[in-house]
Amino acid sequence: MTIRPFTVTIPEAEIADLKQRLARTRWPATETVPDWSQGVRVENARSLVDYWQHGYDWRRLESDLNRHPQFLTELDGLDIHFVHVRSRNPGTLPLLLTHGWPGSNLDFLGLIGPLTDPVSFGGDAADSFDVVIPSLPGFGFSQKPRATGWTAARTAAAWAELMTRLGYTQWAAHGGDWGAAVTTALGAARPPGCSAST
Repeated sequence: MTIRPFTVTIPEAEIADLKQRLARTRWPATETVPDWSQGVRVENARSLVDYWQHGYDWRRLESDLNRHPQFLTELDGLDIHFVHVRSRNPGTLPLLLTHGWPGSNLDFLGLIGPLTDPVSFGGDAADSFDVVIPSLPGFGFSQKPRATGWTAARTAAAWAELMTRLGYTQWAAHGGDWGAAVTTALGAARPPGCSAST
């Protein structure tokens, strides 16, 4: 199956539309208690919306993500977006990283440098990894499923296919939150090449 290069390019019109929708937020009356027992406090929700409308730097996000090689490939009928960075150090173990909910593979961007080039971060070259960081179906730039059924086991099977497609015969996996469920399913399935899952 084809692995296609991918670059994040969010149209300016979509960013403008989001900011306009945020500006039109209809706020409820403030809560009747001074704590969170009635849910998110209006002042906190307003602060978050204000940040997304005025403070969040979408172009910085694009730049941060586009510094790394990104790809799309079809797995089990869906286009899955992933970051794939190979270490310059020979003999590295590939490491598959799966994010949780409600995140995306952006959660792992800060780990790419230390994992692929530990020497630059005060570590040892022997501790280098290639990293493969997909976004779960429906998250980030991965395609949204059109029906139910994307369980942890199904996602794990797709991830095993991804690692095979990338040519890896020996690899490890790690995940947090929902990613931990996927990684546990990988460990239970014991696909060829998966030597460790945490």
